[in-house]
Amino acid sequence: MTWLLDGPWLSVLMLTLLLLALFHRPLAWVGKVLARSLVGLGFLALWSHSGVLAGLQLGVNLFNALTLGLLGVPGFGLLMLLKWVGT
Repeated sequence: MTWLLDGPWLSVLMLTLLLLALFHRPLAWVGKVLARSLVGLGFLALWSHSGVLAGLQLGVNLFNALTLGLLGVPGFGLLMLLKWVGT
């Protein structure tokens, strides 16, 4: 137990706890966006197979997944609008 009190370990532990306390909300927000983006990526993968039948295709990429993760259903409408305008 004395190894914990000797050296920089206590300072590193205190600094880590301080940083986690300061950045708790931003880290939670980033985790939420990443989780929603993974769900958006899964949706894009499913849409890429079923959208071909209707002629509505979207690429399965990081930009589209982040757009869906940040904006949700309106982001899907935005991506479809961008696809329609770009074609």
